[in-house]
Amino acid sequence: MTTQTHLVALHLGALHPVERALTLALAFGPFVVLGVVVWWRSRHEQDEHDDGHDPVERPEDPVQRDR
Repeated sequence: MTTQTHLVALHLGALHPVERALTLALAFGPFVVLGVVVWWRSRHEQDEHDDGHDPVERPEDPVQRDR
């Protein structure tokens, strides 16, 4: 089975540089975008705390204590 897989890989040949770039972009692009979004949101939240504005606090729900 390993020999057959190796022959298929040889049959397909090397990737064209454009194909290689596209493959890398599809493989790692979503993680890069996610990292940028997380960095952007954390920076935005840090700026809110530095401005002296507290995040919106919701009133706590009354706790029912029957016991």
